[in-house]
Amino acid sequence: QVQLVESGGGLVQPGGSLRLSCTASGFTVGTSLMTWYRQAPGKKREWVATTTSGSNFAVYSDSVKDRFTVSRDNDQNTIFLQMNILKPEDTAVYYCGAPAFNSWGQGTQVTVSS
Repeated sequence: QVQLVESGGGLVQPGGSLRLSCTASGFTVGTSLMTWYRQAPGKKREWVATTTSGSNFAVYSDSVKDRFTVSRDNDQNTIFLQMNILKPEDTAVYYCGAPAFNSWGQGTQVTVSS
């Protein structure tokens, strides 16, 4: 059974950092295209980043480029979203997904506020 579980969200001040984790079961993240989305209250879901299978190469939305970084730990079957220089507009529920399996996690809340 394919499953994704996100963790690592929380409350952080503007300019701070958080690292989100997305642990998979039922498939191997190292050979799968993985993506991150977010959804803020009252707004549409927004694509954040996508990492290609078999590498740490990733593409990012303009709103997070140069601040967010996606990485993988194949031993833990986990992908990460390192978020730096956080802004209040980054406040959202963050979801990881494996499009090939049509699978999404339950989301983790990130709140950026002073």
